[in-house]
Amino acid sequence: MTSPDLSGHTPMMKQYLQLKAQAGSHLLFYRMGDFYEMFYDDAERGAKLLNLTLTKRGTSNGAPIPMAGVPHHAMEGYLARLVALGESIAICEQVGDPAASKGPVERKIVRVVTPGTLTDEALLPAREDRIIAAWVAGRNRNKDSMGLAWMNLANGTFKTCECTPELLDTELGRIAPAELVCAEQADTDALEASGLDTALSRVPEWHFEADGARDTLLRHFGVGDIGAFGLDHLPLAVQAAGALLRYVGNTQAQALKHVHSLSVDASGDYVVLDPATRRNLEITDTLNGGEGPTLFSTLDHARTPMGSRQLRRWLQAPLRANPQAQARQDAITQLLRAANADSALHALRSSLHALPDLERMATRLSLGSIRPRELASLRDALGTLAPLAETARAHFQADALLADCLDAIPVDPALAALLTQAIAPEPALMVRDGGVIAEGYDAELDSLRQLAGDNGAFLMEIETRERERTGIGNLRVEYNRVHGFFIEVTRGQADKVPDDYRRRQTLKNAERYITPELKAWEDKVLSARERGLAREKLLFEQMLEQAASHAGALARSAAALACLDALAALAFHARSHGWVAPELCEDIRLDIEAGRHPVVEHSIEAFTPNDCRMHEERRMLLITGPNMGGKSTYMRQVALIALLARVGSYVPAAQAHVGPLDRIFTRIGAADDLAGGRSTFMMEMMEAGVILAAATPHSLVLMDEIGRGTSTYDGLSLAWAIAHRLLTYNRALTLFATHYFELTRLPEKTHGVINVHLAAADSPDGVVFLHEVRPGPASQSYGLHVAQRAGIPQVVIRHARKELAELEARNRADSQLSLFVQQVEEEEGDADAPLRSALQALDPDTLSPREALELIYQMRRDFL
Repeated sequence: MTSPDLSGHTPMMKQYLQLKAQAGSHLLFYRMGDFYEMFYDDAERGAKLLNLTLTKRGTSNGAPIPMAGVPHHAMEGYLARLVALGESIAICEQVGDPAASKGPVERKIVRVVTPGTLTDEALLPAREDRIIAAWVAGRNRNKDSMGLAWMNLANGTFKTCECTPELLDTELGRIAPAELVCAEQADTDALEASGLDTALSRVPEWHFEADGARDTLLRHFGVGDIGAFGLDHLPLAVQAAGALLRYVGNTQAQALKHVHSLSVDASGDYVVLDPATRRNLEITDTLNGGEGPTLFSTLDHARTPMGSRQLRRWLQAPLRANPQAQARQDAITQLLRAANADSALHALRSSLHALPDLERMATRLSLGSIRPRELASLRDALGTLAPLAETARAHFQADALLADCLDAIPVDPALAALLTQAIAPEPALMVRDGGVIAEGYDAELDSLRQLAGDNGAFLMEIETRERERTGIGNLRVEYNRVHGFFIEVTRGQADKVPDDYRRRQTLKNAERYITPELKAWEDKVLSARERGLAREKLLFEQMLEQAASHAGALARSAAALACLDALAALAFHARSHGWVAPELCEDIRLDIEAGRHPVVEHSIEAFTPNDCRMHEERRMLLITGPNMGGKSTYMRQVALIALLARVGSYVPAAQAHVGPLDRIFTRIGAADDLAGGRSTFMMEMMEAGVILAAATPHSLVLMDEIGRGTSTYDGLSLAWAIAHRLLTYNRALTLFATHYFELTRLPEKTHGVINVHLAAADSPDGVVFLHEVRPGPASQSYGLHVAQRAGIPQVVIRHARKELAELEARNRADSQLSLFVQQVEEEEGDADAPLRSALQALDPDTLSPREALELIYQMRRDFL
């Protein structure tokens, strides 16, 4: 940034403005004594965001200085509020010695807190990751491409990839970054089109320059060739990764020692879920933005925060290939098949519950920001790791994945020994408070502590002697941290004070004095105390440096424990709710017997299970039935069962066979984007267009009530054409729910589609929804019955029945229109065949003049 003109400012404001120029657009927390202060524009902005009192303090450059501040001991709470609002904050600390400073104490920015670079326990959500990503657009291999890199600073994960612009929203939905870094001049239209709701941070263009980005990566990882990471032919991925590493390193003001590797994360490894699918399936968030229930909240029985985060990652990225998913499933099977499986699983989960968040502790240990009480908690936990692994081996047959987890859990005993020797049993909260280093760890520190603390007898001796010498019976010798040692005498006895007493403080009812002897003792004690705190700080830093060498092993142990905890959570849920292991097939197949919705089954008293059989010769289920009959629930449960199988979990069914999937698409519900000028129907067609463009024979498509947002004939024609395209061109496994009964003739014309319906029955009290999927089309839609149950007045229902009867009697030509649409779609080859077929299908004797005219207009539109 351009250096500000500081000529007219006071020395302190000059220092502040220089640091503010470094902080840029970030709020600057400027340490002054017991407060972090903000000045000028930052003060006004911070006061508004945090509801602080905005004051003015003195003048600089001839103008009053707006000012607002927060207490240093409460800083984390204010940081959490600012980060939740998407703000970034630069933390400025005093680093110089006030006693040696002739002007303002030297200060520097020691770290920057942004939404994606959180490591403090108080700022991070326990059961969610906070990801920071970088994005760059360009051309690669003669086509438009985009580079993405993302990092989880809290555990050191660092990944990168390249994708096409069409997949940007899908990749960002999978990564779910809390902060996205891009170049200052970058065109963010693609990001805005993706609907990304995240903090955007812009950096200079040169951060993304290819050579500089590559050099940043090589220097950090200490390698000579970018090919070591498989990035030879991914230049945009290199640019994004280098820029991201530079940005995150700057926020921490130190090397990121815990970021040990960079990997290419190909989207082809996962079942692709676009944002609409993630939203509609309510995997981690509900449709209305509430807390739950979601698939994740239902399955989250993890006993540690790191286990919950691992489970969340698995659900967000189901696996395309079978081997890794099968490995997870096999591990769950072993947890459930052990002798006395219930008690063994309970014991394992109880042991895990006693552990702290080792994953994030490992990161803070590597960064040197771990606190004394965290180290005490880590010390206590380390001793339980090896016994936990041995007990698990004794109870469970360790297949490949379980064996890898259990092997990685124990950590070198040297770390536990170091922490046991160095950290006090109950350390203080902060090193500056003292009492962190254990007694016996350092002889010099023990000596200084003894000198600083062994003053009780001496003070009593002085007090007794001075009472006898002065004749003041209520004279007291005391100490406080503000004024040090003093002799206190009540105001009425002040005339008896000897001449060698020197007044230190005057109170309302007493006077406080110091004597040369007491002053000499104070200097000696306070000097010992200051030297002791300095010695303790040095020892703590040295101990942290030693302990940090074990951070990598601790991180691997934490990752293994997180995986074990997530597996145990899935096993516990499967055991508790009668879930089964699905068979993961290699052929195109989705065969579910007595499937249930994994979330809804917990919210109702009795859930009705249903089958779903789809394969090469049965690619589409055309689903009809009444509103509220359960069509959407049935479709979602099939998709969720397929997703759980691809995650490696057991599933809610009697049995299931699931083949490989490349994508899951959903087109469910009504939504609009009025601000973007897109109606509900436009959004519906856009989502359908995406599906038609990208679905493959290995995709699962959920299509619900397509075409309902426009006129009946237009909607019916579009629904028919879309279903036909999915069936004959995309050949995707499709669940197609509709109220257009004309579509139920599609099985007569096209191979691979089957009619099914959600059953309902009439009763004296009205319609009864059976929630059973049965073969064949529905007989009616029961729309008026549903409206009646919803509370529509009876007079309106009677009127609607009358109008319905008249419409049905008058519009017999609808069946001819349906036939017309079908034949037009099916005819191929002869250019005149569609028109000829359409004319052959018409019965002029049954058409009213108006209907005949409408058909003429329609033919003119379609054939001219």
